[in-house]
Amino acid sequence: MVFAFGWSFYQGQEQIVVNNVPTIQYELLENKIKEEKDIFLVLNFWSTTCAPCVKELPHFMEVNNKFKNNPKFKMLLVSLDRAKDKDRVIEFIKKKNLTAEVILLDDIKRMNTWIPHFEKNWDGNIPVTIFYKNGEKVGFNDGEMSKEELENTITKHLN
Repeated sequence: MVFAFGWSFYQGQEQIVVNNVPTIQYELLENKIKEEKDIFLVLNFWSTTCAPCVKELPHFMEVNNKFKNNPKFKMLLVSLDRAKDKDRVIEFIKKKNLTAEVILLDDIKRMNTWIPHFEKNWDGNIPVTIFYKNGEKVGFNDGEMSKEELENTITKHLN
């Protein structure tokens, strides 16, 4: 199955224009992760209402901008905001100049099902960052990450 995330943005200038943030279910995200062969994927679960999430996002964008031209690197921000708050998420992306791909995981009712699929030790709190290499999980960080921690983890696994 081929799934294209339906959004685009323009990074050449300061402005980011977001056309759409796809709203997906857990199974589609899981398939997307499995399809990401030959890359190192940084998957960050966050929300616009989570203070530690909002605090760490500028660091994530700095690191994303540093590695984004590497064809073996990808960052995906998984918003856990409610589907009805999608417009707020889009405005947040523009305001915070989020340069990584963003999706909205509209599957809160089944979170007790999908959270253990990502990480058995994840208690449901955010932010959470999971690292995948060639579709296989290689790291899990529960809580806020510093720029240095994120960069070191990427550098360690990217080579």
